[in-house]
Amino acid sequence: MKHFILFSTLAIFVAHLASCSHTTSSTVQKNLTMNGIQLTQEWDKVFPLSDQVEHSKVTFPNRFGITLAADVYKPKDADGRLAAIAVSGPFGAVKEQSSGLYAQELAKRGFLAIAFDPSYTGESTGTPRYVASPDINTEDFQAAVDYLISRKDVDAERIGILGICGWGGIAINAAAIDTRVKATVASTMYDMTRVTANGYDDVNDNAEARQQLRKSLNAQRNEDFGKTPARAGGVIDPLPADAPQFIKDYYAYYKTIRGFHRRSLNSTNGWNKTSALSFLNAKLLAYAGEIESAVMVLHGEKAHSRYFGETAYGMLKGDNKELVIVPGASHCDLYDQLDIIPFDQIVEFYNKYLQ
Repeated sequence: MKHFILFSTLAIFVAHLASCSHTTSSTVQKNLTMNGIQLTQEWDKVFPLSDQVEHSKVTFPNRFGITLAADVYKPKDADGRLAAIAVSGPFGAVKEQSSGLYAQELAKRGFLAIAFDPSYTGESTGTPRYVASPDINTEDFQAAVDYLISRKDVDAERIGILGICGWGGIAINAAAIDTRVKATVASTMYDMTRVTANGYDDVNDNAEARQQLRKSLNAQRNEDFGKTPARAGGVIDPLPADAPQFIKDYYAYYKTIRGFHRRSLNSTNGWNKTSALSFLNAKLLAYAGEIESAVMVLHGEKAHSRYFGETAYGMLKGDNKELVIVPGASHCDLYDQLDIIPFDQIVEFYNKYLQ
């Protein structure tokens, strides 16, 4: 099954990687300049804009000097200070995909929500491009909280975060360090440090396999020096006939009109190959048991990634933690299937703990 793994943190195990066959639109994008970066002004999400929300684009810095780009979704005609939620993920996606959809749906239900591009990806700054980091990406969530607190239309005491897929584990790590976060949802989560160090389903959880991975990644650093770093490849394309179902599910989202986006790493050529190095030396869930704020772990019953969420939930303590298993749902169903994602339960959770 390793042969078809999606993420670049696993792509060093992949026997063959294919670059994206899609071409970008020839339509000229209208841009606006904000804090020195160019942002696409016209609507280019993979979902339609709701007439129940107001949408705008913003930027804000993190403490590593990177400027993050975000979409703000606010309930139309909202008044006063609102509870606010910062959303990011999936790992290798952009804010025009699942995170934006989640943010818009939360705004339709009364929250001010932002979906942001992580450092080094999408419309956010940072070089070299297409790098992931458990430290910097956790900081990205904290920087989003900084920004939300600065807004006059946000109640600083009612802030939550939501991470999708690989960003679910990062959200739990952010909740462990940021006491300003009162409620966290980890949806269809991956623990990227675990899957990097151990392989999918922990099949490579041994010192020898990790040492071979270290050697491979450090050899790649030698190759990359003085050049544009090599990319690991996004979702495999063309799709092999014997691909596992979860890879078919990824393909159906990232490589078709349903979810393809020209800035998405999973839709195109993936992360830098050496991004995996920092995840090898980290444990995102190390302090999950010390989180005092509320956490919901949300997973599909049939998700190949379910074991990550159940492990994370088992580490959490206190009576303000919830595990929600969606009957019949796969990993990617919780990316965008509005008839499957339990937004009523998510909203009930946030309303309870963001009072």
